[in-house]
Amino acid sequence: MNPNPQRPKRRDATLSSLNAAIDAMNIAKDVMGMTPAKAAFASVSVILTMIRVGLLVRPINRKLMDTGFYDQQR
Repeated sequence: MNPNPQRPKRRDATLSSLNAAIDAMNIAKDVMGMTPAKAAFASVSVILTMIRVGLLVRPINRKLMDTGFYDQQR
């Protein structure tokens, strides 16, 4: 039994929103003609990508800690 059945749905929705925001930043970066604006959109895109990767990695780390594998590696 999963005590938090809404958690995967929320995470999927969050990841979907982040993907859409990253795509929008990349499109805006390509469309803009001014160099400072391109740099700003590229920076935001990188930050959003780092957030997305963090959301994907956290459940893997949690599973390793739950199985005890994480403690065995130390």
